[in-house]
Amino acid sequence: MQPTTLAPRFAFGPRNYRLMWAGLAVLAAGFITMMLDGAQYGEGFLGITLGPILLVVGFIIEFAAILVRSNPGEVV
Repeated sequence: MQPTTLAPRFAFGPRNYRLMWAGLAVLAAGFITMMLDGAQYGEGFLGITLGPILLVVGFIIEFAAILVRSNPGEVV
């Protein structure tokens, strides 16, 4: 009996990579939003409220991209 060789598997599937790109886009939007704030020292609405909210959402998307299974029916 010959040993069976398993095909190499990637850690992440296409779904995970799409989520990662979406998370990176939201993170970039958060940093750009904080940078665009016209108030002195970035203390306006964009720099204090909207930018950090976008950053937190971006990091949550990144964590979800790592934790979500690429194929829901697949057994680990």
